[in-house]
Amino acid sequence: MKHEKDAAAAGEGPAQPAKPAKKAKSGKKAKAPKSAPPPAAPTITHQSPGAERLAAGKALRDKVARESQGNWKRDKARVDPLAILKADDAGRVERLVPIRYGRMLQSPFAFYRGSASVMAADLAKSSASGLRVQACGDCHLMNFGGFATPERNILFDMNDFDETLPAPWEWDLKRLVASFMLAARSNGFSDDDGRDMAVTCARAYRKRLRDFSEMSPLDIWYARVTDRDVIGLLKDDKVRERAEKRVAKALEENGSDLAYPQLAGMVGGQIRILDAPPLIYHPTEWNADEFQARLEETLVTYRESLADDRRELLDRYRLVDGAVKVVGIGSVGTMCLIVLMMSAANEPLFLQWKEARASVLEPYAGKSRYDHPGQRVVMGQRLTQPASDVFLGWVTGKGGRKGYVRQLRDAKIKPLVEIMEQETLTQFAKACGWVLARAHAKSGDPLMITGYLGNSDAFDEAMGKFAGLYADQAERDHAALKAAIRAGSIEAHIEE
Repeated sequence: MKHEKDAAAAGEGPAQPAKPAKKAKSGKKAKAPKSAPPPAAPTITHQSPGAERLAAGKALRDKVARESQGNWKRDKARVDPLAILKADDAGRVERLVPIRYGRMLQSPFAFYRGSASVMAADLAKSSASGLRVQACGDCHLMNFGGFATPERNILFDMNDFDETLPAPWEWDLKRLVASFMLAARSNGFSDDDGRDMAVTCARAYRKRLRDFSEMSPLDIWYARVTDRDVIGLLKDDKVRERAEKRVAKALEENGSDLAYPQLAGMVGGQIRILDAPPLIYHPTEWNADEFQARLEETLVTYRESLADDRRELLDRYRLVDGAVKVVGIGSVGTMCLIVLMMSAANEPLFLQWKEARASVLEPYAGKSRYDHPGQRVVMGQRLTQPASDVFLGWVTGKGGRKGYVRQLRDAKIKPLVEIMEQETLTQFAKACGWVLARAHAKSGDPLMITGYLGNSDAFDEAMGKFAGLYADQAERDHAALKAAIRAGSIEAHIEE
């Protein structure tokens, strides 16, 4: 039938009888048909996304060898560091600038703390893998310490984010390890001791980052380094006991209770912040009523940056007084106010309103996504820290100055680096490396950075080398500042 023929032609019809095979000729065996070789098994790789990122990070070593990260040599075209510092003076309160230079003059380590802009220019020319994180931007060891969370627990973390910006992760670590070399020299320790501290810091960073790379994003987000973690690193019983006492004391009262008798009192029958010029003073540009009105107006813009629940908390306090307070080293000359507020029961709350400017990293890492520099600081801090101050927000003053707001001295525990013994400072380096790894894991790609760092100590040793070389550079820059002050081209005020 026709449809059967069509089906057969298509290979779907009934099978046709096979033709009989030809018989072999007498005396010869039939040859077996040649079989085709079996097809090669396809190469199948089932690499997880995590393994791929590790491999991608490792591949970056071909472009930037880990050992090369330890190199530092002053470029002939290097901009004069004093010219960079003078450029930073623009917009600062002019009469306060000499205080800044007086504080930087104290030692190479003090100079280093106040010259983040100089190192930012240098780091922009150094080796980097190309991986970015939310960088602290001014990651020296004095910007680490203890602080109280809203739940009144003590965490150990970074606590200064004035320069925070997305940038290469190496920039933070290099600034940190060099600060340990300078601190070691300042305390009279050998360069071998300083190098060991730098290597210890880098090793802790590498190993802790590997741990974080194996955690889920949510676990990284909630990870934190507590006071117990840091105290557990201390080997000396007496040092451990002193640290425990400092933590206990910090939790006894809130920071405002501790600061109140030092900073405020009765003046003319009213509660006021006490003047202690040139470091604490009421501005003379306005009378008391005008200054109070400006504070009230600024308070309104700050309140708008807070979440609704934080606004409710702030509204339980009334504004009492404000004054200029000179703080830090690098921040000296920027506008910083302390503001005293009181509850209905006259319980004090001190807030710090601190001016924010463009990050020193922006000329080299790119402009911030936030037009308001105070918002840049707040958002960078929230992204980096495991817990933030409940009053953290940004503000715009009536005169157009922009800044951010936080509590003043809320159970903060500053490291007493100047009295640390060699072993204690080394353990402190380990704690700082741990904290920095947690911060970078939270905002960056810990798998790719871990892939680049690897399991060997190649990068750790490179950081030990870099720390010594850049500490030498900071000492040369400090000597240049000293010579400029001696020559009269830079004015410095030495505090008693």
